[in-house]
Amino acid sequence: MSLANELRACLSEMLRAPVPEAGETDDPVRFFKQWLAERNLGLVPIADAAAFDWPGQWIAVFRERQGKHALVMFGSPSGVWLDPSNAYHEGKRIEAGWMLTPLDLHLPTKRPYGTAPSLGTVAAILITAHAEAPLARVDEAEALTGRGLAGDRYAAGRGTFSGPGRGYQLTLVEAEVLDEIQLPWEQARRNIVTRGISLNGLVGRRFRIGSVECVGRRLAEPCAHLEKLARPGLLRPLVHRGGLRADIVAGGVIRIGDEIQAIH
Repeated sequence: MSLANELRACLSEMLRAPVPEAGETDDPVRFFKQWLAERNLGLVPIADAAAFDWPGQWIAVFRERQGKHALVMFGSPSGVWLDPSNAYHEGKRIEAGWMLTPLDLHLPTKRPYGTAPSLGTVAAILITAHAEAPLARVDEAEALTGRGLAGDRYAAGRGTFSGPGRGYQLTLVEAEVLDEIQLPWEQARRNIVTRGISLNGLVGRRFRIGSVECVGRRLAEPCAHLEKLARPGLLRPLVHRGGLRADIVAGGVIRIGDEIQAIH
């Protein structure tokens, strides 16, 4: 069994729920981290996994000649809870590990960001060709399937947070939030500024911007990088309100005034 399938089996056991397969070209750890982030979950690396113990479940990785294997461990001291390939035996050194933990302890893991977005519109479109360069407003932009907006740094793979992976093609943010905290729209560093729609409810859902079809991947949470480029003190007021990371499923032209609506 491959490491990707073992990690999938470990996560399915810990979540007690189905977990999707990582694609053949995907880095399985990156894929599962991004998939988990859509569910208010994350994998936290353990600094010294060989010496780690925990009165709960955690994922361990050890190596054999044929490659790496993943296990679910449990207990203090820890023993094997699940060995998907029956490959582990005493004396094998654990070389890496992760804790599965919520990103926000106060949110559920099942639909953590809401379920019923309203109908909205495009208030602004912003692009820039280079990472950290100022964003410019445009009246319309071509959305390129699987890439991003034509002329923008993420479509060219030059963004600070360019992929590979899910949620690196398009970012959206609500005008109502930016106006409330008096942040100029350009300084939010998102591609699409919206009005009238709760973007959080689009996480994990397909939606349309005019004729363009997208899928919401995870929240575009604020970080120290945004504070550096815009202004200090943005982290806290933008937590869970910093917008949406999305991918473009079917391209086309996005224009100011286009409707934004979930696909049911």
